[in-house]
Amino acid sequence: MITGGGTGIGARTAHLLAEHGADVVLAGRKPGPLEETAASVVATTGRQAIVVPTDVRKADDVQELVRRAVEHYGRLDILVNNAGGAYMFPLKDTPPDRWANAVDLNLTSAYLCSWAALPHLLESPAPAIVNISSAAGVQGVKGGAAYSAAKAGLQMFTRVAAAEWGPRGVRCNAIAVGGVASEGAVRSWARFGETPETMGGHVALRRVGYPADIAQGVLFFVSPMSGWVSGQTLPIDGGPILAGGMTDEALWAED
Repeated sequence: MITGGGTGIGARTAHLLAEHGADVVLAGRKPGPLEETAASVVATTGRQAIVVPTDVRKADDVQELVRRAVEHYGRLDILVNNAGGAYMFPLKDTPPDRWANAVDLNLTSAYLCSWAALPHLLESPAPAIVNISSAAGVQGVKGGAAYSAAKAGLQMFTRVAAAEWGPRGVRCNAIAVGGVASEGAVRSWARFGETPETMGGHVALRRVGYPADIAQGVLFFVSPMSGWVSGQTLPIDGGPILAGGMTDEALWAED
């Protein structure tokens, strides 16, 4: 079950997990992209894909999402809490309703989905939850106080869920996503005069990420490759840029 499954990271994750044998449930607010992704998954992988339009900020919607997933497939093994969004506003321009919406979308939604899914995950032979967090939740970002706080909270939720549910076999991990050139991110960067090329210059590998980079991390966390890993947040962000010191040219100059 993948929230925010119609575009970007969610859509690519759906394809990759289906390529490795999963049937998928795609959730999100807009039916159109969900239907397009589901049709593509079925056509390219031969696996099943169903669509459940859902506002993951609403408990009743989430309960219905889980009900329909289990009704259709008879089980639930994997939950990917990918729904979220970064809306940048100075803290002084962040009234309570704007703050609450950011927290509901980026943190509370993962709690609602995880809590609703738990009874069914407990019946799975290899249950796994992956929460899509952000580098903003590690180091913060100016103009994104609510988003950064929510993503930091998501990482702590991941640790506590892993500790409490681990004795029953449920693994819970998170990915701290860096600058990924999804459709929404590229539009957001443009507002601040940034492009994928300039954003890529801010990281060690000198390129932005793509949804496929994050989907590979999800695959790792839901597969036996990470069978003894839980409660962790994995940065997938292109590597660090360190302040000061030598330039790239000086570092790689010939002797």
